[in-house]
Amino acid sequence: MAIVKKDDRLTSSQSLLCVGFAGIFSKTVTSPLEVVKILSQIGTFHCKRGFLHSFVFICQNEGLRAFWKGNMVSCLRLFPYSAIHLATYKNIVHLHIDELGDISQWRAIVAGGLAGISAALATYPLEVVETRLIAQNCKEPTYRGLLHSLSSMYRNEGLQALYRGFSLTVLGAVPFSVGCYAVYVNLDKLWQERHVRFTSLQNFINGCLAAGVAQTLSFPFETVKKKMQAQSLLLPHCGGVDVHFNGMIDCFRQVIKNKGVTALWSGLTANMVKIVPYFGLLFSCFEMCKQLCLYRNGYIISPLSYKLKPGVDQSLGPYELQEFKRYLRNRKSHKAQSSSIGNRW
Repeated sequence: MAIVKKDDRLTSSQSLLCVGFAGIFSKTVTSPLEVVKILSQIGTFHCKRGFLHSFVFICQNEGLRAFWKGNMVSCLRLFPYSAIHLATYKNIVHLHIDELGDISQWRAIVAGGLAGISAALATYPLEVVETRLIAQNCKEPTYRGLLHSLSSMYRNEGLQALYRGFSLTVLGAVPFSVGCYAVYVNLDKLWQERHVRFTSLQNFINGCLAAGVAQTLSFPFETVKKKMQAQSLLLPHCGGVDVHFNGMIDCFRQVIKNKGVTALWSGLTANMVKIVPYFGLLFSCFEMCKQLCLYRNGYIISPLSYKLKPGVDQSLGPYELQEFKRYLRNRKSHKAQSSSIGNRW
């Protein structure tokens, strides 16, 4: 379930900017939880004593700035990822809508999954860099920023290193989509009303539920992917990965053999704790940015409220509204000129 809904009163660029800014803000605020989650998935020594102790241990060994390792790269990845995801999703949905312009929930979820895979493929090297930056000790860095990381990995490990573990993104999309669909089909029963009547708060709760279920189901694939991304002879202790493996299947086998099945969900606590503040900030920031854009486009009377501007047709798109305003101005100007000529005669 989407936290933010598409508003036809915004242009495509405005929608992208709103999503991008909201994503950057929410990612930056919740970055400490993301760092702890990824280090737990990799299996570094920071996270051997549990969720809360990880924060203390990271702060003692690397300082407060360690909680924002890789955040800049993560934020940079947002814009190309969102743009590709949105464009791909629109194209796939357009192929499957019926005569009335509707699409089934299952088809919409599959379209979202395919769009996510396409966006991940294009931006995957940035995700690998983010994981490497988090895995390293920021006081004794192996990689110095985005460009140095990309060039160093390509030079020393080859192009395949920048896409190591990508197949797990594809495999993980299956349980993720199933989890989303399981929440979707039960929402009407949960709220005892049709989804078209859901309030903003209900949509927010639905989004958190869908994210929690879907991410829990796909978490083992995410954990193995992070281990594969972090494993490198260039990093101390091979990136801090807690098992030695050769390839995806062997990684699953070694984790289960040496750490137990539950180790595939290492970092799930940090991930669950992150969901509510992340989506809450994402929703709030998106709504604030949307209000500014709607005010600029002439739909509302103030950027601080959603009170509609009187006499404005809210069904018109932003370009249509501007054309209509231009038509009214020209018509008024033409009438004024005609009146002036008539008065002269």
